Amino acid sequence: MSQLEARIARLRSRIQRACENCGRNPADVELLPVSKRQPPALVREAAALGFSRFGENYVQEGILKGQEAPGLEFVLIGPLQRNKARTALTHFQQIMTVDRPELATRLRALAQELDVVRGIWLQVDLWGEETKVGGADAGGLEAVFQALEGDPRLPVQGFMAIPPPEDPGSFHALARLRETWEQREGRRLRLSMGMSGDMEDAIRAGSDQVRIGTAFFGSR
Repeated sequence: MSQLEARIARLRSRIQRACENCGRNPADVELLPVSKRQPPALVREAAALGFSRFGENYVQEGILKGQEAPGLEFVLIGPLQRNKARTALTHFQQIMTVDRPELATRLRALAQELDVVRGIWLQVDLWGEETKVGGADAGGLEAVFQALEGDPRLPVQGFMAIPPPEDPGSFHALARLRETWEQREGRRLRLSMGMSGDMEDAIRAGSDQVRIGTAFFGSR
C-alpha cells in the first residue's frame, strides 16, 4: 500500500466512524481532495485510486493541472476576482466561492456568452473573521441569490464555508442556514464544510462534502 493509499484509507475510516456515530450513510459524504500546490503526478495517482474531482485554490494553478489531466474535474475553492471570472468559467467545472452580487452578475453574463453550465456554491461567513478572505453574511446571501435569479446556467449547489476552528457550534449554525434556504428555495441544498482537523464535527452537523488537503496528499 502506498503512502497515499494509506492516508486515504485513514480518512475513509474517519468518515465511516463519524457517520456511524450520527446515523448517516458514509456514501452521502463526499471526500474532495484539495490539490493546491501538490504535484500533478500525485493528482494522477489519486485519480488512479478512483478520485475524479479536485479542489484548487488558485485559478492559474488549476488551469495548468487541468491541462495535464484533461479527464479530471477541477473545482475552484479559492477567492475569485471579477477579472478572472471568464477564465474560471472556462476551466473549472464548479465555482464554490461566489459571495457577492457583482460577481454573480458577472458570472451570469459570461455563462451566457460562453454558453456553459457551471455549478455554483455560495461562500458563507457568519462570523466576520478578519483572517478569512471572502464569504457573504446571512443577510448578504439574499442579494447573491437575487443576482443569480435562478439562472439555469449557474445552478446553486449549496453553501461552502470555513468556520472558526474549535467551534463545533458553527457547523450547526450553517446547518440551520441551509434549512432556512431549502425552505425558501423548495429544494435540497448541499453543505461543504469540514477539513482535516474538524471533519467529524462537520459530518455530525450534516456536511455533504469535506475538503481535505494535507491529510489526503501529505505535506506540500
